[in-house]
Amino acid sequence: MKIEQIYTGCLAQGAYYIESDGEAAIIDPLRETATYVEMAARNNARIRYVLETHFHADFVSGHLDLAAQTGATIVYGPGAAPAFPFYAAKDNEELSLGKSRIRVLHTPGHTMESTCYLLIDENGKEVALFSGDTLFIGDVGRPDLAQKLKAELTQDMLAGLLYDSLRNKIMTLPDDVIVYPAHGAGSACGKNMSRETSDTLGHQKQTNYALRPDMTKEAFIKEVTSGLTEPPAYFPSNVLMNIRGYENSETVRQRALQALSPDAFEAAARDTKAWIIDTRAAQTFARGFIAGSVNIGLDGSFAPWAGTVIPDVNQPLLIVAEPGTEEEVVIRLSRVGLDHVTGFLQGGFDSWEKAGKAIEHIASVPATELPADAELLDVRKKSEYESEHVIGAPNSPLDYINDAVNVIDRHKTCYVYCAGGYRSMIFISLMKARGYNNLVDVQGGLKAIKASGRFRLTAYACPTTML
Repeated sequence: MKIEQIYTGCLAQGAYYIESDGEAAIIDPLRETATYVEMAARNNARIRYVLETHFHADFVSGHLDLAAQTGATIVYGPGAAPAFPFYAAKDNEELSLGKSRIRVLHTPGHTMESTCYLLIDENGKEVALFSGDTLFIGDVGRPDLAQKLKAELTQDMLAGLLYDSLRNKIMTLPDDVIVYPAHGAGSACGKNMSRETSDTLGHQKQTNYALRPDMTKEAFIKEVTSGLTEPPAYFPSNVLMNIRGYENSETVRQRALQALSPDAFEAAARDTKAWIIDTRAAQTFARGFIAGSVNIGLDGSFAPWAGTVIPDVNQPLLIVAEPGTEEEVVIRLSRVGLDHVTGFLQGGFDSWEKAGKAIEHIASVPATELPADAELLDVRKKSEYESEHVIGAPNSPLDYINDAVNVIDRHKTCYVYCAGGYRSMIFISLMKARGYNNLVDVQGGLKAIKASGRFRLTAYACPTTML
């Protein structure tokens, strides 16, 4: 029997490959399916199942493409009703996989159809729990996402169901069962996950706040629902794509990888009203970019931030990227349902510059050169800001950039910082496209500001949530 975790850092997401006696199951796959197909081929195994723990909100799953390529059966637990052929597994039903078995455990709470899969080896030993977004390492799934699709599913109701699922279905399992969750630290599907991506259930019972044996349901509901913020805007769209279906990923890729000359790129941007997404590093972007471009650096949490700041998954997009990275950009955008890329700038930004096209710039200064009376703006998450910030600097999180108009005076110079300089450039580029021309980037963010010793900070408080 073989278990392999395929972890994608950009999404903080774990997919899983399970194999037994020539048969394989893939749990919560990404859209780029080649990895799973190649793993099975190397082991002379047949992919029999694609097991989905729930309708994901933070990424578009690869279940449809993978099933079409391999003939595998898509499996959901009780309560799921997608718009494509699937197998509706019953609670406590066991699926055979080679010499092993997979027990279906319906665990509503994060969503109503949330399901965990318990792997049982050929000797009948319960070995591993693939817990989806029900149980994370150090945390549990947030109970407020499903109500975005069904208002009657209140977060308190879902939290109560999650309490019952954890106590009645998961905490009764042996302590030596290995927990393999769908996400780790950095995902917005939980409040404060560990950076570890697996653990024993016994250790989680000792350390995970949500599994305290003396915790009442009322206390659980209060603790699990405190510190929640509005989820990223693309989450409901991704849920619907996972329920209803989506375009084949190869079709998306072929449409997107159209190399456009500077003239053709300029015409496409004008005629289609496409957003221009520039994926170069923040400081490279600041030195010169196409007017109206939005900078989202490929080397950071690219896909989640693209999904967060682009308001519509159907928005036409054009790409400016370092030559050779265009396909990676398209793949990572498609992970969050941004499938409508219609081309990229051939030769990258250098070709635009050589063609003599108009260029804009963003001012960016080291923390050591900030004026003593600089008006600072903190664009980190609310939880980061409350943990520590420059005294006097207001908070306008990038997550909710539309609220920035209530914070910024467009006629005054304002110095924008985040943690290290990635999000501040996204923020400034978005606001510049809206006509805010007096925003200056602080290179290196709060880390550099602290190192300069020139500004007073609030006392550090350990955050209780990372949302």
